[in-house]
Amino acid sequence: MNEKKKQLFIEGMKASIPIASGYFAVSAAYGMAAIVQGMTVTQAVMTSLLNLTSAGQFSGTTLICAQASLVELVLTQLVINARYFLMSISLAQKTGNKMPLKKRLIMSFGITDEIYAVAISQTGAVKFVWFLGLMIPPIIGWTLGTLLGASASSALPDQLVNALGLAMYGMFIAIFVPVARKERPILYCVLLTAFVSVGLNLIPAFRQVSSGYTLIMITVVISAFMAWRFPREDANQNDDLESEEE
Repeated sequence: MNEKKKQLFIEGMKASIPIASGYFAVSAAYGMAAIVQGMTVTQAVMTSLLNLTSAGQFSGTTLICAQASLVELVLTQLVINARYFLMSISLAQKTGNKMPLKKRLIMSFGITDEIYAVAISQTGAVKFVWFLGLMIPPIIGWTLGTLLGASASSALPDQLVNALGLAMYGMFIAIFVPVARKERPILYCVLLTAFVSVGLNLIPAFRQVSSGYTLIMITVVISAFMAWRFPREDANQNDDLESEEE
């Protein structure tokens, strides 16, 4: 690696240090949750190392530990992680036409919400070496955090581990409450999801449907409804601007 590529690699790593720090904390929670649901430390760590996706991992781990079908698992991951298709297409426009396919495939593994946001905000083309440096710290942070959380849960008494399982729900509440206070549609979405989930459990016919398929149905239907009922304001503003220009 020549000096220029080395400098690009270091710059990429520096840009992702805050991401790696945040991933460490979240993945520690995932490691605890994975052990609570029945995974081993090795299984939890390998899941994080090979996936690098928070929502997908949490839902996937729940389905795997519940012995869900492979079709159910695949469909759930497609629904939850569909946004990565759009991110990949968008980011591909900044890599140029000459980048080999093998490099594009390597880059695709490291696309997450935060990594994508940093990469897409860069001026000019996204270089492979720079993006490689951008990927590595978050991958390390995500994997080490899982190892710490899983190891800690394995060493703790069963009663305390079960208590930590309940604490995971508190963590998720702490994540969406501040955002819900700023944006009412998010609050409505959360409340509607909870209402529908409870309602479906009260219907005898839906009790026979596995949790994975129920998750897929709720995600697709409520996401479509919220997109129709509460369209993004910035999208409306862009439409207005285009109308004025015409």
